[in-house]
Amino acid sequence: MITNLERGRSLRLERRPDGQLWAEQGGEAQAVWVRRCFPWSEPTRFVSLLDSEKKEFALVPDVRALEPASREAVEAALAEAGFVLQVDRIDSVDEEVEIRTWAVQTKQGPRSFQTRLDDWPREVPGGGFLIRDVAGDLYYIGTPSALDAKSRELLWAYVE
Repeated sequence: MITNLERGRSLRLERRPDGQLWAEQGGEAQAVWVRRCFPWSEPTRFVSLLDSEKKEFALVPDVRALEPASREAVEAALAEAGFVLQVDRIDSVDEEVEIRTWAVQTKQGPRSFQTRLDDWPREVPGGGFLIRDVAGDLYYIGTPSALDAKSRELLWAYVE
């Protein structure tokens, strides 16, 4: 077990038979889901464990510091929580009623995804932009200057 630096109590995580991730801390157990916090450049740092009301139950400063069973449980939950796809090119962005549809090329192949009109690419610490689609998947543009001219033009049109 590790000491949760944010709350000063030990933290243990486990995957229950129903597949749900559970966290136990200070004698209290709660079903949780994971949300990776910034910086995106360090994916094993600062993982928030949220309850069903999206309130933080615990913060894991470094997944690597967890005891092995807890680390395996949280790593599996992170893998299932959503994908972070690396965008290499933006082919088009079309706006419809309350939805923006992106067609992109990623390291994993061509993708099409949708965002709400009021959701914009967010600049992340260390550079780059992050786009969250309506399904919760993440699209990361690590070096916008490395994109082709058309992609840069499309991206800058939607950066606040």
